[in-house]
Amino acid sequence: MAIRAVRNMAMKGNSMSLRSMIHTTRRAMLVSALAASSLVARAAEPESVSFAAMVSPVIFRGDATTAYRDPAVVYHDGWFRLFFTLVEIEPGAGPFSYTAWSKSRDLVRWSDPVTFTPRDQNLNYGSPGNIVRDGNEWVLCLQTYPRPRGEQYGNASSRIWAMRSNDLERWSEPELLRVKGPDVPQDEMGRMIDAYLLPDKDQPGKWWCFYKQAGMSMSWSTDLRTWNYAGRISAGENACVIVDGDDYVLFHSPANGIGIKRTGDLRQWRDEGLLTLGQKSWPWSQGRLTAGFVLDLRDRATVGKALMFFHGSEFPENDPRGGFDNYASIGLAWSDDLRHWAWPKGDGDE
Repeated sequence: MAIRAVRNMAMKGNSMSLRSMIHTTRRAMLVSALAASSLVARAAEPESVSFAAMVSPVIFRGDATTAYRDPAVVYHDGWFRLFFTLVEIEPGAGPFSYTAWSKSRDLVRWSDPVTFTPRDQNLNYGSPGNIVRDGNEWVLCLQTYPRPRGEQYGNASSRIWAMRSNDLERWSEPELLRVKGPDVPQDEMGRMIDAYLLPDKDQPGKWWCFYKQAGMSMSWSTDLRTWNYAGRISAGENACVIVDGDDYVLFHSPANGIGIKRTGDLRQWRDEGLLTLGQKSWPWSQGRLTAGFVLDLRDRATVGKALMFFHGSEFPENDPRGGFDNYASIGLAWSDDLRHWAWPKGDGDE
């Protein structure tokens, strides 16, 4: 259109030569296109996270009918995507558990939670462990936690599952993780919860699944579908395992707080203490602080920290007022070295 207009101007006797006018117009169009492209690119690039802008360690705060539990996070394309258990108590029907997600650019402003598992107390999907990349797909592991007829905790049919996605928002139907081996029937696998997937640090193509069963059990696979049982160690629930140098670092949940263990070979583990963060001054986690999930982004220029997501219960779990199905909140802390942790000192420390 612009070139045609130039030709028309030249035909009407404009003093500038046709070739010169076309060249100038093309150059202006190119500069304009490059500028627009630069704006789009800058809009797509995430800004550096400002930890000083965070005024509270609480991301989602539970109340009398709601609990936010068991966080897991993936960072992709400048978005933090938080997956978690969302528990909602319905009048006359009791609690229902869902797996939900929310996303944020800056760790401060989060989108409204979106649930993507069914409303069914015989399933109660939840406790997303983590999200890993397998070829062109994302893989999320999670659990079923059946509580029919008002049972207090997930019954013996609790199992662990995987869901797949191309965009981290729309997910496939769950497939059972047969971590005791392909020939073990589902009803003989035993109660298991809190799955977590991790590629082996030394053997490319080998995967590990950590899960809660008589301590922390482990299985391995080369395709995320056919599994081989590999034993267990003494540890709490909600396992999160990351690689730090030559070590695997396990974050797990004992009765209270976040326990830490290290190993170089997944066989000989050494204890490295217990974290309770700011629990002493946090009213929203006086009952229990648990389910620590660590996302190590120390090598990402836009973040530069290891992030710990966790949940705190406002009341003890054996208190009828709540702490399990309600009054549970998701919080955030961060670290430069996985040993010393910081968090916002705003209204979360009231």
